[in-house]
Amino acid sequence: MKLEINHLSKTYANGVHALKDVSLTIPQGMFGLLGPNGAGKSSLMRTIATLQEADSGNIRLTGLPDGDLDVLMQKDSVRRVLGYLPQEFGVYPRVSAEAMLDHIATLKGIANSRERKEIVSGLLQKVNLYSVRKKNLGTYSGGMKQRFGIAQALIGSPRLIIVDEPTAGLDPAERNRFHNLLSEIGENTIVILSTHIVEDVTNLCSEMAIICLGEVVATGDPNDLVTELNGKIWQKFVEKSEIETYRQNVRVISTQLKGGKTRLHAYSDLPLSGFDPISPDLEDVYFAKITEKMDVITV
Repeated sequence: MKLEINHLSKTYANGVHALKDVSLTIPQGMFGLLGPNGAGKSSLMRTIATLQEADSGNIRLTGLPDGDLDVLMQKDSVRRVLGYLPQEFGVYPRVSAEAMLDHIATLKGIANSRERKEIVSGLLQKVNLYSVRKKNLGTYSGGMKQRFGIAQALIGSPRLIIVDEPTAGLDPAERNRFHNLLSEIGENTIVILSTHIVEDVTNLCSEMAIICLGEVVATGDPNDLVTELNGKIWQKFVEKSEIETYRQNVRVISTQLKGGKTRLHAYSDLPLSGFDPISPDLEDVYFAKITEKMDVITV
C-alpha cells in the first residue's frame, strides 16, 4: 500500500503558489513532511484529504484490498478510508468524548449501536481517555484534545491517516505519549506526519520529505539524508555582532545562542578556517536544504 503524488500544483485566488509540481511516493508506515510555516505542508495535506481541489496533477492510493483509488476523483471513496487530524480542529465543549465519538461513528456509516459502542470504547482505551470519557470536551487539556483528535481520526479503521502539526503546544510528557500512539498506528497504516518540529521526524519516521516554498527539496530515509552531510557541517562559537560578517563569507545554515555565545553551523565541502567539524543531524539537513532553496530564490 502506498500513496503516489504526481506533479501536483495549486495556486490560490490571491496569487499564492502553494504547491509547485509536487511529486512524492509515500509508503506504508510513518512518513514525515517537514517544512517551515507557509511552506505548503497544510495545502498538500488538505488536498490529499479531499478538502480542496488541485489545479493540476494526480494522487493515487494503491494496494487497497478493493482496488486503487484516484484521490482527486473518488473523494467519497477516499473519505471512507481516511483519518484526518488537522492542525486546528474544533470540539463541542459541552459534549462528552464518548458521545462525540459515537456521533462521528454514526456519520461514518456505522449504524449498529452495539458495534459503535464497542468501537468507541476501544478507541478511548487506545488513546488513554477511557477514564474521562464522560467529561465534556471543553474540560480537556491540549494533550487530551489531541488524543481525542486521533481517536476520531481512527474511526472506521482508516488505511491513510494525516496528522498536521500534532504536537505543537504539547508538554514533553504528552508529546511522548502522542509519539508512542502514532508509532503504534503506523505499523499497519500510511501515516503522514506534517510538522516543522525536526525532532518529531527523527524519532518517528523511516521516510520523509522536506518542502519549502511549495516545492519538495529533499526526500528519502532520514538517516541517509544525514549521512550525505558527513564532513560538510562545521561549527564555531562567535559573538552575536559577528554573525553577519560570517554570513558574507561562508554559507551559514543555522545559529543558536548557547551559554552567552552564538553557535554557528556552516555548510562547506571543504574545511573552513577556524571552524570545527561536527557530526550532522537531521536539523542540519533541514536547515541546509531550506537555506539552499532560499538562496536560489534570493539570487
